[in-house]
Amino acid sequence: MKRLKWPSWLPIDPYILLLLGTVGLAALLPARGTGADVASGASTAAIAFLFFLYGARLSTREAMDGVRHWRLHITVLACTFVLFPLLGLAARGLEPVILNHSLYTGLLFLTLVPSTVQSSIAFTSMARGNVPAAICAGSFSSLVGIVLTPLLAAALLGSSGGGFSADSLLKIVLQLLVPFLAGQLLRRWIGGFITRHKKVLGYVDRGSILLVVYTAFSEGMVQGIWHQVSPLRLGGLLAVEAVLLAVMLALTWYGSKALGFNREDRIAIQFAGSKKSLASGLPMASVLFGAHASLAVLPLMLFHQMQLMVCAVIAKRRSRDPEAEQPVSPAPAAESRIAVGTGTRSG
Repeated sequence: MKRLKWPSWLPIDPYILLLLGTVGLAALLPARGTGADVASGASTAAIAFLFFLYGARLSTREAMDGVRHWRLHITVLACTFVLFPLLGLAARGLEPVILNHSLYTGLLFLTLVPSTVQSSIAFTSMARGNVPAAICAGSFSSLVGIVLTPLLAAALLGSSGGGFSADSLLKIVLQLLVPFLAGQLLRRWIGGFITRHKKVLGYVDRGSILLVVYTAFSEGMVQGIWHQVSPLRLGGLLAVEAVLLAVMLALTWYGSKALGFNREDRIAIQFAGSKKSLASGLPMASVLFGAHASLAVLPLMLFHQMQLMVCAVIAKRRSRDPEAEQPVSPAPAAESRIAVGTGTRSG
């Protein structure tokens, strides 16, 4: 029998539909009482396991091979952790007319999370850009983000980050950084196993993120925080995010040209520097925001789908660019599928 495949002409990533279905389940059947405690404990364990897998997957040799292209990596990091947060801070003027406080907090958090890995690779490969640079840039961003995102959240979100404190920072270290480092240390012995079972572990990744989403939105439903969001506010949020994405796509493309990068590097910078990771952002938000995580991750979920749809169109156009005379060697098959960028590693 032939395996059923998601129609390529549909613009919505199937994993986004699963995320929306999980949100719907949490709205209809939120976890309460003992069930909520069990879901919270399972979510905590799932987050730790996710970052353990991130650490075990990151190839130290691959990362070191990309160090020589330091200008490109610094440019991507500056886009991810400097330009994005500055735009997020500038959006404060939209509160409370367009965005309420909770949605603005989520929007600002969105600007602080790392870039994607898989989807950046996929789009860079499709557009005939510098794929090795995209691999390294995304990996560096994810690695730096484990430390930098909580620090930026502490500095920029303050008390609005669900009571961010030294205790929250400790939770980040224990729940994210320690498992990541453990995965790196054990990679020598388990790297082969993870490579052989990459597909199965990818499902584990996605299932873990769905559990995190269910737990966060269940807590939000129990506390009634969804009454704070109206359809008009959601429409305003989508409009703001569309402008944010357009600005970052323009800055990464034309800014990298002004810095003297060639076409292939500019493509890698645009796709790695203009996107945000749902897989990294959701677990971090769960730790940072606690019961307020549902509204905090809503802007990130919407932005993630928007960036996939827009970047897919851009990548196809770049692939037909007359300047693309010779294709760059493609990414490995397992890393060059757009759909993978939504749930595994840091897509």
